[in-house]
Amino acid sequence: MSFFLQGLTLGLAYVAPIGMQNMFIINSALNNTRRRAFLTALIVLFFDITLSLACFFGIGRVMELFPKVEMVILGVGSLLVLYIGAGLIRAKAETQGEYRPMTIRKTISEAGIVTWINPQAILDGTMLLGSFQVTLSASQQTPFLSGVLLASCVWFIFLSGLVSLFRSRFSPRILRAINIICGSVICFYGLKLLFDFASRLS
Repeated sequence: MSFFLQGLTLGLAYVAPIGMQNMFIINSALNNTRRRAFLTALIVLFFDITLSLACFFGIGRVMELFPKVEMVILGVGSLLVLYIGAGLIRAKAETQGEYRPMTIRKTISEAGIVTWINPQAILDGTMLLGSFQVTLSASQQTPFLSGVLLASCVWFIFLSGLVSLFRSRFSPRILRAINIICGSVICFYGLKLLFDFASRLS
């Protein structure tokens, strides 16, 4: 699997689980025009890309300053990735309350909040993307990160369009299926990281 495809699949598994960002987009698509729903998705996408870049390169800078931390990050990261994946498989999808239409300014501010003022997203992003960053060479990082960022673009636009199109048929069962699939993929990558960690110990 190329590093671009690896980043693409990991990125999809990372952004697709039903969290605050996705619920924000789903509620917008269920209660607004399709044009407004897509605008909301693009706003969330901007904040998500900035968070992904910060998580990916931030942990890399730490590795440059403190090389011995690399093994700790890789080991702990692999276990946390497995924990995240298992949690998604066990989680029950829940819908939020009634969505109230927002002004553009409020949409931007709340999109920023559900992305950047979200400790779980920052922690998951840092450990997930950061753990992979330490396993990639400089030439491998660009295609991998390109795949991750493209995954965000594809997913948020797809999710907004899908919910707008089938808003009357969207059910918690679909959300549950998404969580199970994405949790399984993340667990697979967690095992890969754990194998890399074990290989460096030997």
